[in-house]
Amino acid sequence: MENMDTDDDKKDLDNKSIVPSGSDDSKTKSFKSKKKKKSVVQVGDNELNDMIVDDTISTTCNDEKMNESEENWESENETEEEEVENNKKKDVYLPHKPLRHNEELVCDESAYIMLREVQTGAPCLSFDIIKDELGTNRSEFPLTCYLVAGTQASKLNENCIIVMKTSNLHKTQNTKDDEDDEEEESDEDEEESEENQPRMDYASIAHYGCINRIRSTIANNTILAASWSELGKVYIWDLKTQIQAVNDVALLSKYRQDDLTVKTKPIFTFSGHQSEGFALDWCPTSEGILATGDCKRNIHLWQFDESGWRVDQRPLIGHTNSVEDLQWSPNERHVLCSASVDKTIRIWDTRATGQKACMITVENAHKSDVNVIHWNKNEPFIVSGGDDGFIHIWDLRQLKSEKPVATFKHHTAPVTTVEWHPTESTVFATGGEDNQIALWDLSVEKDEESKEEEIENVPPQLLFIHQGQQEIKELHWHPHIPGLVISTALSGFNIFRTISV
Repeated sequence: MENMDTDDDKKDLDNKSIVPSGSDDSKTKSFKSKKKKKSVVQVGDNELNDMIVDDTISTTCNDEKMNESEENWESENETEEEEVENNKKKDVYLPHKPLRHNEELVCDESAYIMLREVQTGAPCLSFDIIKDELGTNRSEFPLTCYLVAGTQASKLNENCIIVMKTSNLHKTQNTKDDEDDEEEESDEDEEESEENQPRMDYASIAHYGCINRIRSTIANNTILAASWSELGKVYIWDLKTQIQAVNDVALLSKYRQDDLTVKTKPIFTFSGHQSEGFALDWCPTSEGILATGDCKRNIHLWQFDESGWRVDQRPLIGHTNSVEDLQWSPNERHVLCSASVDKTIRIWDTRATGQKACMITVENAHKSDVNVIHWNKNEPFIVSGGDDGFIHIWDLRQLKSEKPVATFKHHTAPVTTVEWHPTESTVFATGGEDNQIALWDLSVEKDEESKEEEIENVPPQLLFIHQGQQEIKELHWHPHIPGLVISTALSGFNIFRTISV
């Protein structure tokens, strides 16, 4: 992928500014002005006569009275204006509201602890977070994370898998102490700020055809990735060499000198699907177990053993249209969930075969295509998103009722990605073709006693709206960095952590 190469092996990641498409770089600022009234002081005859007795005293007293009167009035006036200002109905912007003339959106960076942007040349339709050994529950900055992504280039032979190491990710939000320290710092700190710049090191693998979806796992102490090609093939890749390369500058240079981008080949290829597909998921409870679903409604199960990779040629049968997403149970080895264009969500027991494997079917789970699903790792819940823009929460204990336990209509276009928080069981994130990512918390309830006026048509469970990306395709919470969200879109990657989660 030539357009990704730079003069050195380092790429900068920038702060994200949110500006609607079509606007220029100039920023329009609006200022509030307070209208001051003229101070008027009335003086009675007796007071005036007393003042004339001594010119010096008269002048002094008059000035003091005037100043005191002005100060009192201005204080009262400002208090009144503040009360009026506070009593005014706050105009809260929501994504579906059109902007006024000469009005534009600008990112409020105070809402983010960190916000970074990554560009990879050709956009990536799918990516996954590679599990590392840097520790769990790490929140100390700067941060480091590893990603594997698949491009969607204009030409088949220009696509590639990208293994990325994004490091030196510092906060973009300054605390008060940080700001005080900055004021005391000298020009020497400009050099330090350059050292604090985030960087990305990457090693690519040539991939013929666009990557519809890519997922990573660890099996037999080896980091693997499975990629779904638009040409109807599914590949398994060993990423050991690429991980070593992005961790060592000398190895990365040798990787490129040896042309391993082109020479690296998949360790296994499956061509048994009748068409291309998007559904792909590794089993989290058993190593080397994979499920793939295609646009011809078939689901195939994979297994790795001592003899290598084996794919059951007999597909799971039940869906009547394209299988859009697959999710293994986080607790049960043989339980699989699927979502389809046929509007259904199905639960499978993979110990059975063919049509017998389908245990539960939720008919008309959405009004149209069910695009994405995700299984809660801590509670018996599944979240789904559809072409209808709806988000549904399903309780597995009540799945046969075919009714969601919660429904949210916030997105104004098809939902393209959903994912539960890895540790907070009530928190999840969603993204859609309306170019917004929403963070939710099911534990938040409407406060009937609150005096604050609620925003119309905004559910109390909606915590945060992130914008600035175009054509959002996928998001993931980092499993080891609390609150860190990574998302990919036509406009590139965003890596961010909000003040809300």
